[in-house]
Amino acid sequence: MTEIANNTQVVNNSEAHRYEIRTGERLVGFAEYSAGPEHIVFNHTEIDPEFGARGLGGALAQGALEDVRKQGLRAESQCSFIDHYVGKNPEHADLFAVHAPVRESETARTMPS
Repeated sequence: MTEIANNTQVVNNSEAHRYEIRTGERLVGFAEYSAGPEHIVFNHTEIDPEFGARGLGGALAQGALEDVRKQGLRAESQCSFIDHYVGKNPEHADLFAVHAPVRESETARTMPS
């Protein structure tokens, strides 16, 4: 759980496969995900329109990504909001980095002769 401000917090509702942002007892938004053993894939993020333009979407993304880091997991995104958030907050980009090994044939093509 991440406490934001004014009785607002981000919690991982693992049974529902989503991070939720709540103000008091009221659910005001969520970021749905699917989970693998070593990573989380963010699929969709939504904020109640009544609570829009208050920075809650960013707070939700931040809290969710901080929890992913705390758990030692990697992240993937199929959600344009999460993509946009990470683009504006590059301190979370390392969670999304994929370090695939370079094959010899790829090295040979990129090296000058």
